[in-house]
Amino acid sequence: MAKLTKADVLHVAKLAKLNLTEPEIDKFLPQLSSIIDFVGQLDQVDTEDIEPTAQVTGLSNVFRDGEADLSKCLSQDEVLSGTDKVYNGLFKVPAILEGRTDK
Repeated sequence: MAKLTKADVLHVAKLAKLNLTEPEIDKFLPQLSSIIDFVGQLDQVDTEDIEPTAQVTGLSNVFRDGEADLSKCLSQDEVLSGTDKVYNGLFKVPAILEGRTDK
């Protein structure tokens, strides 16, 4: 079993932005150790003659033929005609990030 400490668990929790209680630390320490051991088993697999794999579907650069039909697109004026809440040619919406402390 991996030799993890409470400090290791707290470090992982900090990276994940989790505040753990002492009982949670005690609970997660053996669980995290078990996960590390399980992943460590991959070191035992012989991959010497295995080619690296990025994807397995066999597809490569699948693109759609054709061009955009601009006759079906609205102009900026047409899009903004339904609102009076406009700023610099864009929709003006309420701020959603106010009060963030992790800037």
